[in-house]
Amino acid sequence: MSARPGVRFRPRARLRLSVAALAGALSGALVLGGVGGPAQATGTPPPPPAPPLSDTALQKRLDDLVRTAGGPPGVIALMQVGDRTTVHRAGVADTRTGRPPQADAYMRLASVAKAYSGAVALRLVDRHRLDLDDTIGRRLPALPRAWHKVTLRQLLDHTSGLPDFSTAPSFLEILVADPRHRFDSRELLDFVADRKLLFPPGSRYAYSNSDNIAVALMAEAATGRPYEQLLEQLVYRPLDLRRTVLPQGYRMPRSYLHGYDVTPPAPPEDISEAISASGVWASGGIVATPKDLNAFVRAWAGGRGYLSEEVRKEQRRFIPGAASEPAGPGTNAGGLAIFRYETRCGTVYGHTGNFPGYTQLAAATADGKRSLTFSINTQTSKTLKPELLARVRAVQEDFVCALLRR
Repeated sequence: MSARPGVRFRPRARLRLSVAALAGALSGALVLGGVGGPAQATGTPPPPPAPPLSDTALQKRLDDLVRTAGGPPGVIALMQVGDRTTVHRAGVADTRTGRPPQADAYMRLASVAKAYSGAVALRLVDRHRLDLDDTIGRRLPALPRAWHKVTLRQLLDHTSGLPDFSTAPSFLEILVADPRHRFDSRELLDFVADRKLLFPPGSRYAYSNSDNIAVALMAEAATGRPYEQLLEQLVYRPLDLRRTVLPQGYRMPRSYLHGYDVTPPAPPEDISEAISASGVWASGGIVATPKDLNAFVRAWAGGRGYLSEEVRKEQRRFIPGAASEPAGPGTNAGGLAIFRYETRCGTVYGHTGNFPGYTQLAAATADGKRSLTFSINTQTSKTLKPELLARVRAVQEDFVCALLRR
């Protein structure tokens, strides 16, 4: 592959290692447990509440994070309380130019994109175009008969049992051979079409990228419109999201927060455009700015009028211990394309994500009046740099505390 001047792409051998790590990140390293109470994936009980950190102390947390060995070159946290927005940042968005992270720079949202496909689905439920009890058999009868009893609700809360296409050897073989390969996003489930469900629908929680591909396909089947048009109609336009897109290729819109592989002692390598978004689509392909992401999560978590009270109640039927991938701050529980994060200072709702070069958190209070986006430009998960993830989650919790106590 050719490189733009000043951007160094990794040797093929190292890129293959990154793709192997991508497989783990995409699949979420399945968390299995009965829906009545899976094992908590979030550590020891939180300590007693402590005073919120000052802006100076928060800045030091970010500065320390970018100085961590193997940590991100840059970090940006956007907090909004009412109409007042503050931006905290450290490090760089581009190691070549030294440009700092900006609130209007594009970035890959990774699995936070699952909240967007959830938003499309629940808005269609509100409009009576879909029902949470709709099944794959009714809406997508061409998919394997063994999957036909899976409902939209089970897809949205990851209790469907669908095998994860991103772990399929045939999918990974293509990705390893050509990370920029352009997949037919609507055929991604074909990679696991020969497999049965992992468990009876509704009996367990297992985070799976296949779920949100099926959600998008059900939305298309119910409306006769492409998923990209549904995003525009039901998400972008109502929330005035002007810098949010769902690309198919590997190119990023300009300007953007560059994503890096950080593997000391080698210097950070820019992998922002190393992998095509077509292989994740409705499960992880959306690109947006921190500012747009913040506007979205305020509505998704609780903004008045975005969902009806009836649908909002269904959205917030949480499975204890069902963690997002990577886990968010505090103790996690999973709802319909949304997660609850109970921290030492209070509760917020949102989603996390990780993708080569990026790790994301977007969260807001139940009324949507306080919100936080927290973005770093390297990847971490419970299987990839778990020590870094623990540190990131601790800093995220500090920011949640500051958000809730302002």
